[in-house]
Amino acid sequence: MVENLTPILTTFVIYLIGMMVLGLIAYRMTDTLSDYVLGGRRLGAGVAALSAGASDMSSWLLLGLPGALYLSGLVESWIAIGLAVGAVINWMLVAGRLRAYTEVANDSITLPDFFENRFNDTSRSLRIVSALALLVFFTFYTSSGLVGGAVLFESTFGIDQQLALYIGALIIIGYTFLGGFLAVSWTDFVQGILMFLALIIIPIWAIMELGGIGPTFDQVRAVDPQNLELFGGVGAIGIISLLGWGLGYFGQPHIIVRFMSIKSMKELPKAQGIGITWVILSMTGAVMTGLVGIAYFADAPLDNHETVFLMFTQALFHPVIAGILLAAVLAAIMSTIDSQLLVSSSALAEDIYKGFIRKNADQKELVLVGRLGVLTIAVIALILAQDPDSTVLELVSYAWAGLGATFGPVVVFSLFWKRMTRGGALAGLISGALTVWIWVTFLQTDAGFFSLYELVVGFVVSSIMIVVFSLLSKPPEKAVLDTFEKARAMAKGKE
Repeated sequence: MVENLTPILTTFVIYLIGMMVLGLIAYRMTDTLSDYVLGGRRLGAGVAALSAGASDMSSWLLLGLPGALYLSGLVESWIAIGLAVGAVINWMLVAGRLRAYTEVANDSITLPDFFENRFNDTSRSLRIVSALALLVFFTFYTSSGLVGGAVLFESTFGIDQQLALYIGALIIIGYTFLGGFLAVSWTDFVQGILMFLALIIIPIWAIMELGGIGPTFDQVRAVDPQNLELFGGVGAIGIISLLGWGLGYFGQPHIIVRFMSIKSMKELPKAQGIGITWVILSMTGAVMTGLVGIAYFADAPLDNHETVFLMFTQALFHPVIAGILLAAVLAAIMSTIDSQLLVSSSALAEDIYKGFIRKNADQKELVLVGRLGVLTIAVIALILAQDPDSTVLELVSYAWAGLGATFGPVVVFSLFWKRMTRGGALAGLISGALTVWIWVTFLQTDAGFFSLYELVVGFVVSSIMIVVFSLLSKPPEKAVLDTFEKARAMAKGKE
């Protein structure tokens, strides 16, 4: 717990009031369901790119990843390498195609909506399966953010973890409930800047205090020579598992919805440049924070490795600066939870309520259902987050794998393989989700082949099922093929 709490608490309060104000402003600009879940496709390049990064990384970037490096050394950076590569590919290959295709395919505003329109699925099976999978895995993901928030409040203010959970949840639910996608994107833009600055400043400042990069790495090596070994103590299966995190990017609805919301294809190159730069530099900062923490806290090792970033803010800076940097952690947590709540609520409103319960519901009714969905998912996530043994990295790992294996292959194949069919998409969705669950529940071990990260296994199985069932199905009808060609031409700038 920090000794001088007043400046830090003041900073927190100002920051949180600012987020709520943004939510209220966005509330006045939200009239339709498209406004609420996609911002009416009017995001500029900077807001789209930074909000995608912020909603992507969450507390994992400031708590989970630095904690993993602090605990195990450089070998854990394989996760960061895999994610950086995945993020770059996602921006370069998926963003443009998805932005074009969702507009061409009957102006799809959610991922389940896109799947149904992409394959002209009159049975609606793609919509319901993808919406249900999305709700299940996002509930776990939201829980990880709430646990991260509890760690922050508990370590900083000495607040009981249960009370901290409720405080954090109340704030995030507030502005997401009110402002929807615009509130989430604007707040994520601010939060993305905060996170970026925090991850650049902290390792540089700490290295300066330790006498430079050479003495810092000497101290890291002195604690344990394995700390600077990239291949230390990990075999091929371990490296594949860590790199495999990058596969998850293609199936994260809260990230790729930012691609769908960019206001025009002309904004895309600028968004790509900003998004890729943000990811690479932020990831590098998180890796360095964990490594430098080994040297900085060598004489007094931390009880909880996931607090290394938090301890740095308190050890290095004046309480006012520390308050700003700690607000960056809260920003990371909030930026992901709000996006996940919004995608989940859009699945309830657009894909389940409008799709199956009230097909003729008007826009105000759908927005209300979306807001009630935010409350429902948040309550369930709060219940899951009560487990005191839950860590940020464990919860994120499972949710990231579930979403990545369920949606990732279907998104990639649907954008790039003309011959893909509804049957292939459905087989991919179901097999990806089931493989992750079966692998984790019944097959996974601590060593050998069965220690492979469930995302890698699920992604491969889903991809195989997509190809097999598509080839066994009748070829797509002409209207579906024509839409595919129209989307491809638009993505290439020919329309």
